[in-house]
Amino acid sequence: MSELETIEVETGSDPEATVIWLHGLGADAHDFEPCVPMLSLGPELAVRYVFPNAPVRPVTLNGGALMRAWFDLLALDHKAPEDETGIRESARSVEQLIRRETERGIDAARIILAGFSQGGAVALFTALRYSQSLAGVIALSTYLPLSDITSREKNPANEEIPIFMAHGQFDVMLNIDLARSSQKTLQQLGYSVSWHEYPMSHSVIAEELSDIKLFLSAVLAT
Repeated sequence: MSELETIEVETGSDPEATVIWLHGLGADAHDFEPCVPMLSLGPELAVRYVFPNAPVRPVTLNGGALMRAWFDLLALDHKAPEDETGIRESARSVEQLIRRETERGIDAARIILAGFSQGGAVALFTALRYSQSLAGVIALSTYLPLSDITSREKNPANEEIPIFMAHGQFDVMLNIDLARSSQKTLQQLGYSVSWHEYPMSHSVIAEELSDIKLFLSAVLAT
């Protein structure tokens, strides 16, 4: 398994925390790089943002076109088969990035996984199974993949992980009902989910970034 290519942005010297942020289908590591200044927690808390590139692979939903994707997507339907192999491969790659950060001196409890759409799905999948307690998960315009097996695979180390979920009320690419269903599943499994809805499509808006900043401040306060 080769290590993912990444772009890094640090908000100050000697970062005390890391946010690993996964882009959506067809985007790349630069997609959320411009958001970093809007999420600054001030000079007293330096954060390293790690933006990985997903591998290039054919995507069935898009006629087999090659693009950056964390896993294959067969249909925008919660009843469609899921690419379990691709999801697990991407999760292992993200775990590798987490280990790299701990080797650089960032405690796992100071690492947040974040992602948009496909990236958010992988962030959720990975965090709930990771063997060390993480600081939190930011899941944007996304859903819980392979939800039917989460209960037997979830790791006790992250049973109390804070989860920020947000979705657009007018999202036609990934219907908000799927995200609401994922939120319900997570809560039934005992997770604490901070749920947010915004008057937007499949995107990110300034109000959402302000709420994410508050979440980051809260989970990294100690």
